Amino acid sequence: MPAERTSSGDPTHTLRLLWRDSSPPASGSRRGPRRGLSIDAVVEAATAIADAEDLEAVTMRRVAKELGVVPMTLYTYVPGKAELLDLMLDAAYARMPRTDTTGQPWRRRVTAIAEENKALFERHPWAAAVSTVRPPLGPGLMAKYEHELSGLDGLGLSDVEMDDCLTHLLTFVQASARAAAATRAAQQDSALNEQQWWELNAPLLARVLDENAYPTAVRVGAAAGAAHNSAYDPAHAYAFGLERVLDSLAALLDAGAKAKTSPSAQT
Repeated sequence: MPAERTSSGDPTHTLRLLWRDSSPPASGSRRGPRRGLSIDAVVEAATAIADAEDLEAVTMRRVAKELGVVPMTLYTYVPGKAELLDLMLDAAYARMPRTDTTGQPWRRRVTAIAEENKALFERHPWAAAVSTVRPPLGPGLMAKYEHELSGLDGLGLSDVEMDDCLTHLLTFVQASARAAAATRAAQQDSALNEQQWWELNAPLLARVLDENAYPTAVRVGAAAGAAHNSAYDPAHAYAFGLERVLDSLAALLDAGAKAKTSPSAQT
């Protein structure tokens, strides 16, 4: 299970921060000392920590230290880490490059969406580990959603199908990013790349593994290992999986087109 999830803080306060709503809350005017920083500065500092280390390293105390202020100062900008996480992710969404694929074939448009999200997770590895089942409904997310839906618009899909297809695509990309991150972590922890790890363990496996008991597993595993130089190749898994996602979308589009041209649909 992801250690962090978005929209786990106070929803009203979070939305005000995401949209930079500076109007006084209903309970009265904002209290506290005169503010010398900005929400953007706090978000940038927190993001830099997460990019360099991990999301676990992001604490209010640590961010305050990076900004050269006492921890209590941050609470005049952001109530806590839950709200800060939403701000960090929405800011990352806002900074994503958006490829102009107007007029291009739908496979190229959808591939561009996948590549943009893959690049996001490579730039901010911590973002792949965050659950967004309840997304941060800020301007960054809304701009991202609008842009990505444009790649699926005009294909004959219903609005619900467009959202379903986009969710399916982004879930695949996020899962691939998590697997790639796990592979990098395993290599760093063991100080061995995948080929070195297999070469180290191959003699023991040769002694204990009964090829007669697991003939298919041994044959296929050997073929895959030789092809990818490892048991798991993140780049190959992403490329193969993306093609299957596109194929499934093609099947959906084809089925929809056939349904519209069938005799029963025309009566």
